[in-house]
Amino acid sequence: MSLSRFDTLLVANRGEIACRVMRTARAMGLRTVAVYSDADANARHVREADEAVRLGPAAARDSYLKVEAVIEAARRTGAGAIHPGYGFLSENGPFVEALDAAGITFVGPPASAIAAMGDKSAAKARMQAAGVPLVPGYHGHDQDDALLKAEADKIGYPVLLKASAGGGGKGMRVVESAEGFQAALDGCRRESRAAFGDDRMLIEKYLTQPRHVEVQVFCDSHGGAVYLFERDCSVQRRHQKVLEEAPAPGMTASLRREMGEAAVRAAKEIGYVGAGTVEFLLDADGSFFFMEMNTRLQVEHPVTEMITGQDLVEWQLRVAMGEQLPLAQDELTISGHSFEARLYAEDPAQDFLPATGRLTRFTLDLAGAGLDADKVRLDSGVESGDVVSMHYDPMLAKLIVHGGDRDQALATLNRALAALDVQGVVTNRGFLQRLAGHPAFKACELDTRFIERHEASLFAPQAYRVEEYAGAALIGLDQLARECESRSPWDRHDGFRLNAPHTIRLALGDPADANDSEATPVVVEGRRESDADAWQLTIGDQTLSARLERLAGDAVAVTLNGHRRRLQARLVDDSLVVMADPQRETRLHWRRIDGIDHGHHEAESTLTAPMHGTVVALLVEPGQAVEKGMPLMVMEAMKMEHTLTAPADGQVASFHFAAGDTVGQGDVLLEFAAQE
Repeated sequence: MSLSRFDTLLVANRGEIACRVMRTARAMGLRTVAVYSDADANARHVREADEAVRLGPAAARDSYLKVEAVIEAARRTGAGAIHPGYGFLSENGPFVEALDAAGITFVGPPASAIAAMGDKSAAKARMQAAGVPLVPGYHGHDQDDALLKAEADKIGYPVLLKASAGGGGKGMRVVESAEGFQAALDGCRRESRAAFGDDRMLIEKYLTQPRHVEVQVFCDSHGGAVYLFERDCSVQRRHQKVLEEAPAPGMTASLRREMGEAAVRAAKEIGYVGAGTVEFLLDADGSFFFMEMNTRLQVEHPVTEMITGQDLVEWQLRVAMGEQLPLAQDELTISGHSFEARLYAEDPAQDFLPATGRLTRFTLDLAGAGLDADKVRLDSGVESGDVVSMHYDPMLAKLIVHGGDRDQALATLNRALAALDVQGVVTNRGFLQRLAGHPAFKACELDTRFIERHEASLFAPQAYRVEEYAGAALIGLDQLARECESRSPWDRHDGFRLNAPHTIRLALGDPADANDSEATPVVVEGRRESDADAWQLTIGDQTLSARLERLAGDAVAVTLNGHRRRLQARLVDDSLVVMADPQRETRLHWRRIDGIDHGHHEAESTLTAPMHGTVVALLVEPGQAVEKGMPLMVMEAMKMEHTLTAPADGQVASFHFAAGDTVGQGDVLLEFAAQE
């Protein structure tokens, strides 16, 4: 591992982590170099760098994963060091060896440490030798399918299949019974080969209600090693973290010290240098088991920065320059509590299918929400106008907050989520708000199956309140008023009638109800006043005196019968009202009541692609009869597999694509034969 001072840093990554690393590098007086693929030619990390070098086409294997191209970019720009971020080449031992040979400093651990932890099976054996507790499982080299099945039977179901070379939830599945083992193994191998070029598996006993608690460790090249406390990352979806917090709720001082010291032992065992994370499963009785060590900076590192007041990227760069750790263990303290919420371009209502498109708006309205900029941080790799590509991970940004204690931090998180406005691309923002506001989450009832256990309440159909219909109606009325640029009554659209009250009839409905069959008619009667809009709203059998006041940013005040309520409100595409407060988000379509299009439903005759991606496998044959819900084909997008099922009983007539083909969102994938 090369260690030297450097004045130019190349960041071999993209998105929010590239922007985040460059922010600290600039603060330290370093020149920054970005690399990019054709899909990222106009990306934010390219715009923010001092220099940028093209690597190749959009596919990661032809750009961000090309070791020779990255090293050549460093040579061309005079970069003395390369920061890998996370993902891509961050845990690639041969890449580190190539940098050493080229005399370029790698901001991370030596290749030997990466190799020691990169092979999960070998890592388990070393951790056992170092006295770090392990979950029962199989970590052997023999990868025969029958042997793996026998080992799973011996361990006892449920078991966790995990890619030996993997991470980030790729190539990982829970197997509940022997009958489902082979299908899960085949799927894990496919995902692992696609993501890591390695389909070796390990098997572990799947604990039913563990917490995922990880420890941030840091080592220098002088033998110094510390732990910067722990993070709780239990709230996960498909083994990918969604909400993280630090410190972990319910940790005692003795358990924190025991886990921290075990993490440091693990790092020292492999001669570690730099930032690393040792991940544990924490059982209800306080026992903990080593899962893996991530030999890089973690996505969730900002919560550790928030509670310690330290810049971990600065620590990385200083250690890479050969300096000692900035602080000793007894100089590190915890201050307050922090949460991180991961914002993804995905649709929770459609089984979290990844979404693509152009971000027409991307902003965090701190002023409108009355938030302190010192307590809220948005780490993002995108801005308004950027395009979300199908080629990479769907994470757009991380929203990080800090508070004096957990309750304060959680209240700030809910308010900040309400103030985050993303338009043009479907995201999980509303789902994050439901998670953060869930009673069980507030009560710290955490485990890795939290989302699964609370699925019914997290995905329950939204029941709208009269106050929400009224608020949406006022936003719609305000939009109509803004469209009236002429003072002539003949040009107005806001219900003006000569010698009579202004009257408008609006229909408000759930955005998921395309035909507005459930829309609630709202009769609006009243006379606008000069200082603000005052209306009488009739909703069902209730009549409300209503007023709308615009505040700073996206904030508005809605007053109903003298009760004033502040919230964030956005109008999307002139017809969708998005209202959010610290408790929940409400989305309602509005339109003039005579504009409702009842439409009609057509019988399903085709299956269309719900996203951009690649066809992985066809699971049925043309001419085959299928039942509703039967798996038909497998697609891959943003490094995850998605199984498409039959929308109804029928017969497959023909496929339009074969395995390996790339498809666009909305493309017709297959035809169903006409039903007799």
